[in-house]
Amino acid sequence: MLDVQLGELLDAAPEGVDAALGLVDGFDEALTYGFARLGDERAEALTAFAGALAGTPVGDRLGEAVAKVAAGSVADEHLAALAGGRAALLGAAHDALLARLDAALGRTRDTADAAGAHAEVADNLLAGCRGWLRELAIAGWRGVDHDLVSSADQTIEALLAEPALRGLAVLLDGLAMELRASSPVATMDRLPARRWADLWTRAMLLAQRGPWPGEADEVSGRLLILGADVHEHATAVRVQVHAVLEPSGGGPARLVRTSVAAAKVDTIVGPTVWRLFGGHPTLLAALAGHRSLDVTGMPLLPGGDLIWHDDRASAGDEADPLAVARLQLGVATVPAVPPLDRHPVRIGEPVFVEGYKTDGRTLTLGGHTIAFDLDRLPSCGPLAPALLKASTACVGLLHWDAGRWTLQPLGVQATVKKQPVAAHTGDWAQGPTDPKVVKAEAKAGDVVAVLRERAGRLLRK
Repeated sequence: MLDVQLGELLDAAPEGVDAALGLVDGFDEALTYGFARLGDERAEALTAFAGALAGTPVGDRLGEAVAKVAAGSVADEHLAALAGGRAALLGAAHDALLARLDAALGRTRDTADAAGAHAEVADNLLAGCRGWLRELAIAGWRGVDHDLVSSADQTIEALLAEPALRGLAVLLDGLAMELRASSPVATMDRLPARRWADLWTRAMLLAQRGPWPGEADEVSGRLLILGADVHEHATAVRVQVHAVLEPSGGGPARLVRTSVAAAKVDTIVGPTVWRLFGGHPTLLAALAGHRSLDVTGMPLLPGGDLIWHDDRASAGDEADPLAVARLQLGVATVPAVPPLDRHPVRIGEPVFVEGYKTDGRTLTLGGHTIAFDLDRLPSCGPLAPALLKASTACVGLLHWDAGRWTLQPLGVQATVKKQPVAAHTGDWAQGPTDPKVVKAEAKAGDVVAVLRERAGRLLRK
């Protein structure tokens, strides 16, 4: 990424983004105190929210929904319209920011329609989900207590039993867990209103007719890994691998992602989380060994997500992620963004930067400065601020959050004790290589094995 590109990217936010986010803030304030207790000020905020979308396809339904909610009628169809309006505003802000990023990087993005058909699922499960989300909206975050949170347990358990709805189940479980840990919310000085409203909105839209992933095409070719982004929660962990796919038989290279996930408990942390992914040895070996993968008949969704099947992949040649980023990111086609992923906070675009100066917290290139997103550095890999401070090249993900762009490192080239060193988040996918970490893990014992043994003992009783 050249310094002029960084300068273009870091200019003020595109016109209209701040205004759209301000309207979303008004909605989130109303949701914080509950639609049953709007009051004049929050009712006016919802009216302004609906007015901004009056000329859009959702305008009429949204205006009706705001009027009904302000009058004290909170039905599922009204909440669906409100969630859709909120998603539309955030989607517009997302599109403006992504257009700025693509222009700065000279990146070609697929314009194909990323929408798809809904999966066939039992409506009673979705109705149970909508019912709990409706209760949250009526009570507001300030009205949440342990009883309201616990009322979701049966619904979440039923959703988890349905494979097509497990994504929605994990989403609800995460929201419920955060609310449970914060209950009673009324006693909190500050609360993450934007985050909780994001989760509520996404869940409400998914609960209308189920997930809508789109039709998958089977692809084959060479997969060149750029890096791994680890998303960890107390009860779940997901490894999202960013890569470039070179299709067999020719055709342009394209950016893709693939994810594997596992349930966990809060005592499984650090490098131990990799042991939860034993069912994906080929992928883990490629991450740890910096190797390409040959994939055959791997399903690819319109949004650029590969549905991972470890048995459809085999190890290829060595492929340095930094070299892949340097050579491929400028020419690879980028997929269109799926409708529900059009949200500023979900922007995470792979980029390559080199020749910069850094203090370990920010990097400076051509007089322009961007912050490293240190909060996203996972504890299950070797990347640490000390290595970032010594780095000269980085492959990472550009994010936009809280009004600014940040760079999340996935891998760096650094100089330590006058020797070149490379470190990537997936380097410990087959176990840590740092002697100190290995010793600490040996001392702690195999937490995963112990928990599995205890679970097996309970099941045998």
